[in-house]
Amino acid sequence: MSGTIYMIPCPIAEGEWERVLPAPNGDVMRSINYFVVENTRTARRFLSKVGMGRPIETLTFAELNEHTDLREVEQLIKPVLEGADCGVISEAGLPGVADPGAAIVAVAHRHGVKVVPLVGPSSILMALMASGQNGQSFAFNGYLPIKPAERVQALRRFEKRALTEGQAQIFIEAPYRNVKLFDDMLKNLAAESMLTVAVDISGEEEFIQTAPIKVWRSRKLPDMNKRPAIFIIGRA
Repeated sequence: MSGTIYMIPCPIAEGEWERVLPAPNGDVMRSINYFVVENTRTARRFLSKVGMGRPIETLTFAELNEHTDLREVEQLIKPVLEGADCGVISEAGLPGVADPGAAIVAVAHRHGVKVVPLVGPSSILMALMASGQNGQSFAFNGYLPIKPAERVQALRRFEKRALTEGQAQIFIEAPYRNVKLFDDMLKNLAAESMLTVAVDISGEEEFIQTAPIKVWRSRKLPDMNKRPAIFIIGRA
């Protein structure tokens, strides 16, 4: 009989895991010996904070990240097919959402393996909750293109959808490119378009504000360099 795959959220920001995760998540984690993770070092640190009741060295870790050949995913699920439960852990937040963990879940469904999502923090939904933007119609667009011209083109495309359809457009960026992205938005979006900037969600230095582009242009730049952030474009 196959094991079960548990999608295990982890904190977005530094701090005690109990502050953002339900206690039963800890019970599930402590029952698992095999983990498929985006980053082994990060996952080991997280599980150490949870307190596994046994040495971390006794656990088995396999990495699934942007460098993993998708042909290798079938091997990652082999222990589950042999009966072992598996915990899937992202570097931050929800595994499988803007995260390579989705690949092993897709394989699990092909094999008829049960997948159980656990409750935890989603920076995407938490930013939307606190934004005042349209929570009934929204789209998560992931990461923007790296090339400047393509990035600006994507921003204008998102803005057009937000203004014509009223659909909130949510996206993220690599933390070290946040400042450049913000500058591109100030230079290329319409003055009346609404922009939400959500930085370090659930952390001690959390910053979430929504304002028209024309207001952002007159404000001091929020500190977002190398800090995880979510951006939302909408209409007034």
